[in-house]
Amino acid sequence: MLYRFRVILDAEEDVFRDIEIMADNTLEDLHNVILQSFGFDGTEMASFYLSDDDWNQGEEVSQFDMDEEENSVRLMNETTLDDVVSETQTKLIYIYDFLSMWTFLVELAEIAEPDPQMDYPNLMFVHGQLPTAAPEKEFQAEDDDLGGEYDEDFDIDDYDDLSFDENWN
Repeated sequence: MLYRFRVILDAEEDVFRDIEIMADNTLEDLHNVILQSFGFDGTEMASFYLSDDDWNQGEEVSQFDMDEEENSVRLMNETTLDDVVSETQTKLIYIYDFLSMWTFLVELAEIAEPDPQMDYPNLMFVHGQLPTAAPEKEFQAEDDDLGGEYDEDFDIDDYDDLSFDENWN
């Protein structure tokens, strides 16, 4: 089977690439196609994350195993596309360069039969120019993540109102 993905830069400007790749290729293969199609040199680390319909970040599939425990992380080179993507699970988040946080929304657009005359992976369509720097991200916790106890008037620099002795030692 052939998967057709739209890979969208998470930014205000429309920047995306449409990619065809075989379902039995690995996430590392998709990673390499994304790097090439957006013009990255591939010197930075990257990860894919499974995502739900609201683009919430789920399980990580990493480029490298940085954990000391054996087999604790799914790896791109060991995970095929058809292991993580299907008609019901169509969305992935791809992050390249964890310092700059280039973030891409990867969505399965179509499952098709491959054309025997074509070589895959195939870059089908290019729209927009990649900006010179990664778009700014605003990281913010939702109220539910804070247990509903977030006080917007709280000033962390106002030590007089804190309930501990700052000279305790």
